[in-house]
Amino acid sequence: MDHHSLKHLLVFLIIGGVIGLLAGIITRGRGFGIIGDIAVGVMGAIFGGWVASELGWSITTTAGEFLWAILGAVVLVGLTRFVVRNVGGASQA
Repeated sequence: MDHHSLKHLLVFLIIGGVIGLLAGIITRGRGFGIIGDIAVGVMGAIFGGWVASELGWSITTTAGEFLWAILGAVVLVGLTRFVVRNVGGASQA
């Protein structure tokens, strides 16, 4: 891996962490720790981009990409909390 690729990977992970943390805060939580925030942010960005493309919308700005990533992460956090609350609680009863 060259220096340029490593730099892009680090920036991608940092932005993913910020997006995941913001999604946790927006959904009235405290986040999922650094690894969890990065995972939620990256998966949320992928999900948000997929939704936008399925709707036929072209994201052409960094701000647009960031907003779709946050939206995707918020949806992902909400779904995760729903599943943990409803499915996780049922298995313990």
